[in-house]
Amino acid sequence: MWWGLLCALAAALAYGLASVMQAMAAQSTPGGGEGVDPRLLFRVVSQWRFMAGIALDLCGFGVQLAALQVLPLFVVQAALAASLAVTAVAARFLGIRLGRREWAAVGAVCVGLGLLGLSAESEGASSVSSGFRWGLVVATAVLVVIGLSAGLAPKRLRAPLLGLVAGLSFGVVAISGRIIDSFKPIDLLTEPAVYTAIVAGASAMLFFASALQRGSITTATAMLVVGETVFPAAVGILALGDRTRHGFVVPAAAGFALAIAAALALARYGELSSTEESPPSHESSASPAP
Repeated sequence: MWWGLLCALAAALAYGLASVMQAMAAQSTPGGGEGVDPRLLFRVVSQWRFMAGIALDLCGFGVQLAALQVLPLFVVQAALAASLAVTAVAARFLGIRLGRREWAAVGAVCVGLGLLGLSAESEGASSVSSGFRWGLVVATAVLVVIGLSAGLAPKRLRAPLLGLVAGLSFGVVAISGRIIDSFKPIDLLTEPAVYTAIVAGASAMLFFASALQRGSITTATAMLVVGETVFPAAVGILALGDRTRHGFVVPAAAGFALAIAAALALARYGELSSTEESPPSHESSASPAP
């Protein structure tokens, strides 16, 4: 079980570094209108920073899949929220100084993950019905439609809506990875969860890149964290049999809440260039290092 937690943390490290590269690429790429422009993904792909981020995402996804085979979704997804702590720490090496509150949030993420690690019961991939698998296909299609329709929403709601849809889509990727029973090539070709993971992952990247262009980085990243943690955690508990160790429900709930709350406090580190351009504030914000 502990090797699964190490895999989840390795995924968080990869995703945290990838988010820095991708957000910088997204913000330096010209947008295309008020809504979601599918051509945006092709424009950002031409940048080496975005491609480096994609490579890190693929590495992260590989170890995330390994973690999902032995750990409950609520543990793995909370660990992935620690990618924001990784991004915040990376800020220090890029010339951004963290205040005491930011370092406290990084520490809180670590404490929360420690509680989850102690509370988690080892889990294998649960068998689910074909109806659940096709329900995941429908959910993916609905999320794509909502994301592509974000341009119709009021301007102030576009970034949080796109961030939330991106987070829910990443949650679908996690659920899809959890329910894959066999990784034999012939079985993967006929497994609907493989295709929901691919479509949801691609649309999530598009929607989050669009969110980074359309509004507040902090709000978009915070909604992303909520969508990719709470949704799959609830599905894991309600439908996939995820459980804590006997007598560890309260520590698990406290660890999950602490990790997510601390990650939300670090949400603005989902994009570093905007922090570099903003004026320094007092304890709760980063200031340029001398």
